[in-house]
Amino acid sequence: MTNSLNFARHGDKQNSPFFEEYLQRLLEERDRIGLTDMIYEIDAIMLTVDPGHSIEYIGELCLMTPYHYLVTLESESHWTHVLRIDPLFPDLLVREVKDPKIQGIFRSLNEVYPIGARKPNSRYMGEILRVSDLHGVVELQKEREFRFFSQDQIRKMELPGNLAVGKPSPYTHNVVSYMERHPEQLRVYALGISAIRNDVQDVYLAAKEEQKARQIDDLIYPIDHLATRIYSQNREVAILEWLSLSSYYYWGSYDIKNQNSSTNVTKNVHFSEEVRSPVKVFTANNTPYFVNHLEKLPSPTETFVRNYGPRLHHVALAVKDGERNNMENIEYVVDQIKQAGKDFLLDVIGSKEEGLKQIFSNASDHSSLIIEYVQRFGEFDGFFTKQNVAELTHAAGVADELLELQAESMESDASE
Repeated sequence: MTNSLNFARHGDKQNSPFFEEYLQRLLEERDRIGLTDMIYEIDAIMLTVDPGHSIEYIGELCLMTPYHYLVTLESESHWTHVLRIDPLFPDLLVREVKDPKIQGIFRSLNEVYPIGARKPNSRYMGEILRVSDLHGVVELQKEREFRFFSQDQIRKMELPGNLAVGKPSPYTHNVVSYMERHPEQLRVYALGISAIRNDVQDVYLAAKEEQKARQIDDLIYPIDHLATRIYSQNREVAILEWLSLSSYYYWGSYDIKNQNSSTNVTKNVHFSEEVRSPVKVFTANNTPYFVNHLEKLPSPTETFVRNYGPRLHHVALAVKDGERNNMENIEYVVDQIKQAGKDFLLDVIGSKEEGLKQIFSNASDHSSLIIEYVQRFGEFDGFFTKQNVAELTHAAGVADELLELQAESMESDASE
């Protein structure tokens, strides 16, 4: 039996007695009833974009990541494009809504937030976890009071019929889904009519040709981590909920005091390599927004959540250690992607001496997601330095402030 508590703790963030008590109790129970050994890696991640955005977004992703276009699944009101690197790594499902008037639960999660509402269908949805016994996992989770959509609801939402889909989290607004699959079996999604679309294929091939011509196709690795931003009061419960639904353990938390936030890391108990099952990171303010006028502290994380809602903030990709053309690989990759017309929020930060370098791209016009690149040097074991996190958080906060001002201006113009 796996022992999910048998991992070293990292970080300096102090957790509450509630968190420490239930962390132990929940993971001990998860191990004892067999869930930890029935739930494995993240098999796929799902997101939705607004009408007319998926093709350009696939071109963007295929340039900036190692993903390849595989196939499109067409259902009545959606196209679902399947992107894949290799069967060992998570798939990416990019759903496009056909009709901008379509309403649904995922759209409703955007509409109450001022910037999120500007792209009402554009939303990261959540993860699909591979399991060895779908019925067994779902029944055990129901006994633990987790709720799932019915098969009829899954059909109406036009999600793959071979998934068990949990209800959206009240803390992250993401869903966790399960798919039964033996590791030697290919991933198959029971949804719609399968075809390779020529328009998507053309954009994909052009992106890969440019990647190769710029000599970055062998430098970008699969997803390293997924970073979700949540309200300050939900930090601990969001982590505990995710650990209860997955086979991840609590790696630790760091207090980033000069940005008034914390970075909280969870890793998969079955895979030591992040590329096999991405690390899940949760970022939250240390204080709620309504004390900012009293404390005069920065609040980029809470501001993001108030503008977009709790959601995934960025997808981080590892960059191969080494140099190309007398530049460290991350510097070379960023330089080439800039030349291809993509912008970044700041310069590459960190150093070889500190152990890693990192950078954030601008948020995508299609999904609002940021791409992060991270290059680790030598045997560096970790995801960030505190100074790097502070600089990245600050840069993203500045960009969000500009979007917030634009949203306020648009609302003001509309009311006049």
